[in-house]
Amino acid sequence: MRHQGIHHVTAIAGPARRNLDFYTRVLGLRLVKKTVNFDDPGTYHLYFGDGLGQPGSILTFFPWEHVAPGRNGIGSTQETSFRVPEASLGYWAHRFIEQGVEHGTVEKRFGQSVLTFKDPHGTSLALVGTPNAESEPAWTVEGIPAEHAVRGLEGVTLLVENGERTGAILTDVFGFRETARDGSLVRYKTDALMGSTVDIRSAGGFLPGRMGGGSVHHVAFRAKDDAEEAEMVRKLAEIHGLQPTEQKDRNYFRSVYFREPGGILFEIATDEPGFAVDEPQDSLGAELKLPAFLEPRRSEIESHLPELA
Repeated sequence: MRHQGIHHVTAIAGPARRNLDFYTRVLGLRLVKKTVNFDDPGTYHLYFGDGLGQPGSILTFFPWEHVAPGRNGIGSTQETSFRVPEASLGYWAHRFIEQGVEHGTVEKRFGQSVLTFKDPHGTSLALVGTPNAESEPAWTVEGIPAEHAVRGLEGVTLLVENGERTGAILTDVFGFRETARDGSLVRYKTDALMGSTVDIRSAGGFLPGRMGGGSVHHVAFRAKDDAEEAEMVRKLAEIHGLQPTEQKDRNYFRSVYFREPGGILFEIATDEPGFAVDEPQDSLGAELKLPAFLEPRRSEIESHLPELA
């Protein structure tokens, strides 16, 4: 059984146009897929990632025009981080100043240099300086040199009351291993190149998180195929007493969902069939893609979606 870390992270944003501009122009990610929220088709579902749209590189958004701001707190994903070359953090700090991006100063976590920042809708993000990342392929856009480009997700930081049971799911079910501790922060890793890190911060007595603009809606973990996903579901039930949802077809992966013991929504998503299933690799994200059951409503849906260009 192969365990490969995080598949994608899905968050909530404000106006779609601003969301698209920030992640493609300012951060330099590729718009991998332009579709809608299958459960709320009046809203876009935008997928950003690397040039190939690989699992482990993907951050997705449900952008709602008038969403109220969320709040980080207990039972929420506190931060989502990206991998960049180790020598690139100075470049990014300068770019954030130029682009008016709210950001912190470079800090050290578990021996790595980290630059925190926020997107326009308050999503807490970070860039993690990663050795040898400059030798990996990069999706490039105008104004961001290839040697500084984002190389995919690094991971997430979860904030929970008590992280022990959450950590047990990461190790028993998803194949992570505990690698370090620093006070209330515990690090779990896999050998995946992207999406390999989950940090759990235990903090009793804090206010609970509130879902809204800037909040992470869920974190999805990779399963190679249906059989591997089914085995993960079996372990969740037999070892941890958790019952995920039935499998849902999301066109680009097949998913089950459950709330881990700390209250955060987790997803298990298959690598198959991938984002090139309904448009060529070289034109990913070019057209609005709808699942077959929504295709008869295309005109109605398109008329209600805001313009992106």
